[in-house]
Amino acid sequence: MQCPVDKTELEKAILGSVEIDVCPKCSGIWFDEDELRQAKDAKDPKLNWMDIDLWQDAKKFQISRGCQVCCPSCRMPLYEVQYDKSKVRIDVCNLCGGVWLDKGEFKKIIAYLRERADYEVLYNFSRNLAKQLGEVFVGPESMRSEILDFITLSKLLAYKIRAKHPFLLDTLNIVLPK
Repeated sequence: MQCPVDKTELEKAILGSVEIDVCPKCSGIWFDEDELRQAKDAKDPKLNWMDIDLWQDAKKFQISRGCQVCCPSCRMPLYEVQYDKSKVRIDVCNLCGGVWLDKGEFKKIIAYLRERADYEVLYNFSRNLAKQLGEVFVGPESMRSEILDFITLSKLLAYKIRAKHPFLLDTLNIVLPK
């Protein structure tokens, strides 16, 4: 496969436990379908419950940089889409589901998800917990994976409470895992 930006041959690499394709010239990364989620989960397991649906609002997709940037897998033009509500704009293929990240965008995505996870755990916890519980039965991932997402979210809340309100735990006599 060739880099969609500079046409250099992509090289195989491992990110976490995921085999990805990297451009040795521009340091861009190609993720086949679902590999971005897997790499994110491998990079920071506490983010495994934070799954962003890139295909949620196809109306906002724009063909990126004309027809010059094509999918390394199926050679069709990539679409540019904003990664959730972050400032990161990524390139996606609507045929094979692959994702192209320019140099540094993976780190920006992880930083954004960490910041968003902190907010979501503190301010929208009950909604997110209910959503994760529902995904155990009808989620896009395996039941085991969805249960692990639910457990992770529950542990994160416990850690946040311990860090921000230790007196509350003492008052309620609650014992949380360390």
